[in-house]
Amino acid sequence: MTKDNDQPDEREVSSLDDTSEHKLLLRSLKLSDFDEVRSIMDRVYAHLGGSWTKREFSSQLKRFPDGQICIEDNGKVVAAAFSAIVDYDKFGDRHTYEEITGDYYLTTHDPKGNVLYGVDIFVDPDYHGMRLGRRLYEARKELCKNLNLRSIIAGGRIPGYKAVSDTLSPFEYIEKVSKREIFDPILTFQLANDFEVKQLLPGYLPEDKESKGYATLLIWHNMYFQPQERKLIGRKKTTARVGCVQWQMREHKSVEELLKQFEYFTDALSDYKCDLAVFPEFFCAPLMGLKEHENSVEAIRYLAGFSEQILEHISKLAVSYNINIVAGSMPVLEDNELYNIAYLCRRDGTIESQYKIHPTPSEKKDWYMQGGEQIKVFDTDFGRIGILICYDSEFPELARLMSDQDVQILVVPFWTDTKNGYLRVRLCSQARAIENECYVAIAGSVGNLPQVDSLDIQYAQSAVFSPSDFAFPHDAIMSETTPNTEMTLIVDLDLSKLEFIRNEGSVRNFLDRRRDLYTVGWVGHKHSQ
Repeated sequence: MTKDNDQPDEREVSSLDDTSEHKLLLRSLKLSDFDEVRSIMDRVYAHLGGSWTKREFSSQLKRFPDGQICIEDNGKVVAAAFSAIVDYDKFGDRHTYEEITGDYYLTTHDPKGNVLYGVDIFVDPDYHGMRLGRRLYEARKELCKNLNLRSIIAGGRIPGYKAVSDTLSPFEYIEKVSKREIFDPILTFQLANDFEVKQLLPGYLPEDKESKGYATLLIWHNMYFQPQERKLIGRKKTTARVGCVQWQMREHKSVEELLKQFEYFTDALSDYKCDLAVFPEFFCAPLMGLKEHENSVEAIRYLAGFSEQILEHISKLAVSYNINIVAGSMPVLEDNELYNIAYLCRRDGTIESQYKIHPTPSEKKDWYMQGGEQIKVFDTDFGRIGILICYDSEFPELARLMSDQDVQILVVPFWTDTKNGYLRVRLCSQARAIENECYVAIAGSVGNLPQVDSLDIQYAQSAVFSPSDFAFPHDAIMSETTPNTEMTLIVDLDLSKLEFIRNEGSVRNFLDRRRDLYTVGWVGHKHSQ
């Protein structure tokens, strides 16, 4: 397809009548401009497949409307430029056009990124010689300055290379163009607009026969860029120490006794300087044994009556022990509807919640449990985490949505009574780690509750999983507990390795995803993602 290329040869004379009156306007593109944009692209890129589709064009405008601009003449689009903000560290210098543009849909656009990436610039051939390409470049530079981005980076075709490829290497060709010994209709134009060649990109656009598949990686440095001051303390970490609690279900005579046990593990993990403590789903279930109940619905609603008190206490523990806590999950009544909710209690005192999206068939049948309608990713002082409660880990769409929000660690509090139930959670969690290139920590409970009716014996082997590649353990298991034994699991996670695998891994699930063929979207009717 295309990329920041095909700048007009500005030595040419416009083919328009010199007496014609122009009224040029630089503005943002609109969806209604598609037909005019398509007409230009079909002419400019006839040898590269022609125009984008309307769906691709619509996605580009939706993702980053301020980055898609055009010049119109008397109301007709005659030139356009497309761009995206990217976190360039995720891609590095060795990328292809399809990878960095998300297969043209700009799904790689990141408002928190540090670089403006030039996706494409093209001019109606009838308007060559009017220096419209230069106007668009200047508009891009202004956008880069106003957004306080580090630089503009783009891949550029070298269509003149085909004529001399038998005698010159691409490096020699670029050097001669840089010295103005050879004219290239694109590279010469880009160098004249203050861009520098950073390196050569083989295979950037394989279908570009004129450039022999090569492209130049160009950079324009924003001299007005103001880097944020580096924090001397409280700086974002590149590693995280995660502690998983394999919780023993035992009889408790009061909520205070259960919270004392909870504090014991919090204290222990804090002593080991853990950034995050993970507790299992329904760790508070023993409290159902404090009172006899006529049925399971009455029992779970009785348990929900303790949740507010428990949450308040755990939040105080997170602050006093200086540790972030995923407080397993607890039943909560809202408008007389029962939900299963996991809470993130940060060490700064803030609290976030994640509802279980998929109650199991038995939870719906025995407890009338309702499913949540929103999936979240949480920022912490060590990275971005998501929470999937037990059964939710078996639905890959949820983790994929989190992956699109740059989740680094997925936390799975679970409660399973049989080994095959446990294996469903374990194997699916391992799959989530591989397909989304993130860490996954699972924490479950063990033992039994003879005093609580209808609750079976527990089976668990808590673990932390990684992606599967050379930078990680050979079996993609960071560590795991002894099955069915009360204990803690403490693991150090190198978050920088996730960036490496996404760019340099043997396979690159994020970059290689065929966004031109399929996407995962949130269509919840009550909440948006």
